[in-house]
Amino acid sequence: MNNLAQALSKQGKYAEAEAMHRETLALKEKVVGKEHPDTLTSMNNLAHVLSSQGKYAEAEAMHRETLALKEKVVGKEHPKTLASMNNLALALSGQGMYAEAEAMHRETLALRESVRKGAPA
Repeated sequence: MNNLAQALSKQGKYAEAEAMHRETLALKEKVVGKEHPDTLTSMNNLAHVLSSQGKYAEAEAMHRETLALKEKVVGKEHPKTLASMNNLALALSGQGMYAEAEAMHRETLALRESVRKGAPA
């Protein structure tokens, strides 16, 4: 289902993709739970298709929820969490919330640099 939704989105069939992503998300929440990595990926995918339709406020809310869950499940410095931070910043930019988006991008960058410095060479 997720692959079909992605294919629909790439064709610009955003409303159909959104419906498919919502269905996928509901099933994943029911089967594996809200905090499962697959569910979090589905949340992220839905947020992206919402942004593609200009539904930035709804996308922002979804990105915030995804980010909070990723921080809880895999930690703040995990690459997937950092990607979610970036996605949230982009959703903020889409709404003209540039100062908050900049702050989020700066925090993401600082965490990435911190992780990189702590990584074995």
